[in-house]
Amino acid sequence: MKYLMTSALVATAVMVSTGASAAIDGAELLKSQCVACHAIAKPADSGLARLLARKGPDLQYAGSKFNREWLVSWLQNPTVIRPAGVMYTNAVKVGEPGSADVVDAAKLAPHPKLGAADAAAAADALMALTAEDLVSKGAFKGEPVNASMSSLLFNKLRGCASCHSAKPGVGGSSGPELSTAGDRLQPDYMVEYIRNPQKFDPHVWMPRLELTDADVQKLTGYLSTLKQGAGK
Repeated sequence: MKYLMTSALVATAVMVSTGASAAIDGAELLKSQCVACHAIAKPADSGLARLLARKGPDLQYAGSKFNREWLVSWLQNPTVIRPAGVMYTNAVKVGEPGSADVVDAAKLAPHPKLGAADAAAAADALMALTAEDLVSKGAFKGEPVNASMSSLLFNKLRGCASCHSAKPGVGGSSGPELSTAGDRLQPDYMVEYIRNPQKFDPHVWMPRLELTDADVQKLTGYLSTLKQGAGK
C-alpha cells in the first residue's frame, strides 16, 4: 500500500512539474455537462410530453448519426442548427399581418462552448453511442447524384424545404438546417431517418413520406453534398 501511494504521489508530481494533465474522461464529461439537456441513453419515457419538454436533441445514437470531425469543431464553436430551437412551437411568435411567424431569438439559449481537449473527449464519447438497430451500415448506396434533379426533389417535389433549409436563410425553420448536412450527418443515418423518422422517436413531427428507395437515395446523396463553404 505504501508503495502504491508513493507511486501515485510521484506520478502527480511529474504531471505538475511537466505541465501534463490527466486524461479527460469523455463519458464523465457527458454526464456532468450534457445530460441536463440531452438524453445519452434510451429514455424510459418515450411519450409526447417528454418530446415537447426536452431541451436538446437525443444523443443516445450520436455515434450512428454524426461525423466525429464535425462534432469536435462544432462543440468548440457551436452554430445554430435548429433555427427555432429543439421544440419550435416554444420559440416562434406571430408575425405581422400577412407574414409568416418569426423566431423569437430571445427564447433560444446558446449552446456552451468547450475547449479543444474537452471537445475531442466529448466527441469520442458520443461516437461510442451507436445504435445498430436503428442505422444499418451500407444503407446509403453512394450512387452518383444529379444535383439539379435532387435539388428539385428536395425543394419542390417532396416539400423538404417547407421545414428545412438547404441554403442559409432559404427554407423553413421548424426543422434543423441541412446546409451543412454533409459535414454533420452520416449518410446511412440520413437514409434511415428519411425512411422512417418515427423509428427514432415515435412522436417526432417529421412525417413519414413513404418515399421510394430511389428517392431516399437521391435525397441522401444530395444532402451529403451540402457542406460548409460548398459553392463559394
